[in-house]
Parts: sequence; structure tokens; C-alpha cells
Amino acid sequence: MTDKLDKVPGPADNPPAGAVPPEMIRAIPVRHYGRWISAAVVLGLLGALGYAFSQGKVRWATVPEKLFDPTILKGLGNTVWISVTAMALGLALGVLFAVMRLSKNPVTSTIAWLYIWFFRGTPVYVQLLIWFNLPLIFEFINLGFYRDEMKDVMTPFLAALLGLGLNEGAYMAEIVRAGIQSVDEGQTEASHALGMKQSQTMRRIVLPQAMRVIVPPTGNEFINMLKTSSLVVAVQYPELLRAAQDIASTSFAVMEMFFVASIWYLVLTSVFSVGQYYLERRYARGALRSLPATPLQKIKTNLKSLSNWRR
Repeated sequence: MTDKLDKVPGPADNPPAGAVPPEMIRAIPVRHYGRWISAAVVLGLLGALGYAFSQGKVRWATVPEKLFDPTILKGLGNTVWISVTAMALGLALGVLFAVMRLSKNPVTSTIAWLYIWFFRGTPVYVQLLIWFNLPLIFEFINLGFYRDEMKDVMTPFLAALLGLGLNEGAYMAEIVRAGIQSVDEGQTEASHALGMKQSQTMRRIVLPQAMRVIVPPTGNEFINMLKTSSLVVAVQYPELLRAAQDIASTSFAVMEMFFVASIWYLVLTSVFSVGQYYLERRYARGALRSLPATPLQKIKTNLKSLSNWRR
């Protein structure tokens, strides 16, 4: 049995009679004058920029008027559709070529390296034009079981899909490869010791753990894809920018329609950025001691800090 030590009473436990308790410390917040000055400078610059645009010959009433134009909304839907399908193709190709590049087979690894080298080394705009003008060198496509004229096969949508998807596949291959290599090799050795095949190990062990590394840059790539999709105007695909240009050519509101397109691009990227954040937060479970704050929690924290800053 352990002995318990009795607490020896001290002077603090028995204050003398009539003693005055110490006065509470009054904390006075430090004045951050530099913050006020920097905020005033930023607001001044924004005001000057707004004033400059207000002096320009812009018909601002046209922007909200054309924001929900049927042609714009159709182009918006086509932008989302080509971005999603091209990203799905790029992700599938990225996983395939990442596994091929990590293969010990020299043929498959070399082919994967050449694919990544070519599509990362040439501009996506040039690739779009190559696919769109392919009928200039191939009049027919003959696969044995299918034969047709190339101009009927290589539609604007297919040219846009191949141009964006194949280019994205090269970047996704490097992202997936980095995610796979981030998983400890002991995980693979342990799965092989349990009798799993290489394909089972990759599907059940490696890729689920690599998702924590793969998801953040993949989300950034998709947001970049939304903006890069504006390049498919070169292959006559009727996406958002093409719709804005068509309206501008008849209404002569060129800058106004560019503003309309910019607003919708900002809306799309903002919506998908929120989705990306929650997806990253989900895959961060188990890897972080505390999950990052949600956007709503960040807003509350910023409002609280702003109220404290005003004091």
C-alpha cells in the first residue's frame, strides 16, 4: 500500500485577516495600426479599379440580361459535360499509364513514358487542332468491323474529348504514380505474403491508401479542366465561350459577353472547389489528428476574428 502524503498548509491557504485580494489584471488589446493602413490601401485600389471600369463604354445592363440566356445556359451545360467526360477519360488513362510506368516490364514502362512525354510536351491547343484536322490526312477510318468517313467520325465533341482527355491523362498518370509511390512498400509485401495477386494488391491495398495523395491535385486538375475547356472553341464545339462569342457577334456586346462567361466560369470553379474541399476532408480521416475546418466554420472564425480586430 502506498502512503499518501498529507498536504502541508502554507501561508496562501490561510491568508491573514483583513488582507486585500489582488486586483484582476485588465488586458488591453494591442492596436494594430498597420492593419488599418493596409486595409485602406487595398480598398482604395479596388475603388480606383471600379471607378476605371465605370468610366469605360460598357453596357452593364447587358450582363444580367444575358446571364441566363438560353444559348449561354446550353453552352454552360456543354462545358460541364465536356469537362466531366474528359476528366473521366484522363483519370482512367492516368491510372492505366501510372501502373504501366511502374511495371517491371520494359516495354509497357517505355510506352507509358513516351505517352506522358508526348502529351505533356505539346500544347493542348495544338493537340485539339491535330484531332480536329485529322480528316485532312485520313479520308476514311477502317477498323475491319467499322468503316466510315473520318469527317463524320471526328465530330467537334470527339475532337474536344480526345484533345482534352488524352492530355489530361498524361498529367494524371504522374499524379497517380506519385500517390502509389507514397504508400509504404511494406503494405505490398504484406499483401503478397497473404497470397494476394498484384492486381488485387493494387486495387484493394495500394490505391485506397494512395487516394489521400491523389485527391487534392486531381481536384485542382478538374478545376483547371473547366477553364481549359474554353480552348475547344478552336474545334467549333458549342461550349460557354463559343456561346458568348455567338451572342457578341450579333449584339455587338463583346466585352459584356466576356464578362458573362467569366461570371459563369467563376461560379463553376467555386462550386467544384467546395466539393473538392469536402472530398479532401473525407480522405484525410485517419491521417490527421483533427480534420480541417469546414468553409462554414472558417467563416464563423473569420467573423469572430474581425470583431476582435475592431476593438
